[in-house]
Amino acid sequence: MTLVLGGGRNGKSTYAQTMVESSRQLALFVATAIAGNDEIAARIAAHRASRPAHWLTLEAPLQVGDAIRMGDVTPWVLVDCITLLTSNILLSCPEPIQESNFRGKLKQEIGHLTTGYHDHPGNWVIVSNEVELGLVPLYPLGRYYRDRLGWANQKLAQISDRVIFMIADFPMIVK
Repeated sequence: MTLVLGGGRNGKSTYAQTMVESSRQLALFVATAIAGNDEIAARIAAHRASRPAHWLTLEAPLQVGDAIRMGDVTPWVLVDCITLLTSNILLSCPEPIQESNFRGKLKQEIGHLTTGYHDHPGNWVIVSNEVELGLVPLYPLGRYYRDRLGWANQKLAQISDRVIFMIADFPMIVK
């Protein structure tokens, strides 16, 4: 498994896709985005158009690990991205959002994703944002999100064989 981390618009998705494309093998692209508005729908369409036509696409905004386990086995799995998955989990929590509820749901989701990885014979590449480098959010939901995404990144980095940090479109090998 390779975890590709970095700030927003630093080349994570492009780097991950190029890595998988260079294998010249079949890949399963797992998209976690939800087209909630026209801008996001346009971004999704652009991402979709940039992928090789022979790749399989699985749209799984939640329960990603379970969806991958139930799908086709491919030599490569590319999950893009944990950042949006974490947001989807936060937004799925009943209001008022309790940090403990969010934490439990994310822990379960990352646990299922980890199990899916261990049960799958292919190579995995996972993309996620690094949000721990900025200011501490003023509002509780922002802190919940930042703290839990940082936790998820740590868990995924621990089981990854490689961790790449992208900055200004340049990869730095962390692990």
